[in-house]
Amino acid sequence: MLVVYLVLSGAIIGLDQWFKWWIVNQYNFGESQTIIPNVLSLTHIRNTGGAFSLFEGQQLFFLITTIVTVVAVIYYLVKHLQESKWLTIGLSLFLAGAIGNFIDRLRLGYVVDMFRLDFINFPIFNIADMALVVGVVMIFIYILLDERDKKNG
Repeated sequence: MLVVYLVLSGAIIGLDQWFKWWIVNQYNFGESQTIIPNVLSLTHIRNTGGAFSLFEGQQLFFLITTIVTVVAVIYYLVKHLQESKWLTIGLSLFLAGAIGNFIDRLRLGYVVDMFRLDFINFPIFNIADMALVVGVVMIFIYILLDERDKKNG
């Protein structure tokens, strides 16, 4: 069963890396194109920081942190393989997001971002970022459901 979750992670990593490659080859740095007016644009940028550009330029920190995180997530996934799908799929998505951005940092020294929400002032993000966020939300839902089940006996 572990292979299913690793394939899911691998597919998301592949999609993330392919889309980043496509953006870099189709758009000049800083170039933007509206996809859905007033909703979504594609904008080629480079992020040397983390979420919301925190810790900008601290690539060694991100590389070390990601290695430790990936090892911990794989361990936790193996250990809790028979638990809720909320947890296992959430961990798989989190793993994919972490590795997707890790590859960029290792290979390029920055992360390629491209999705810009035009209706709100929000940082530009990528597929790996989406996988991380959805993964964390799913893990949080698992924790809430698990706590509820423990409370109800």
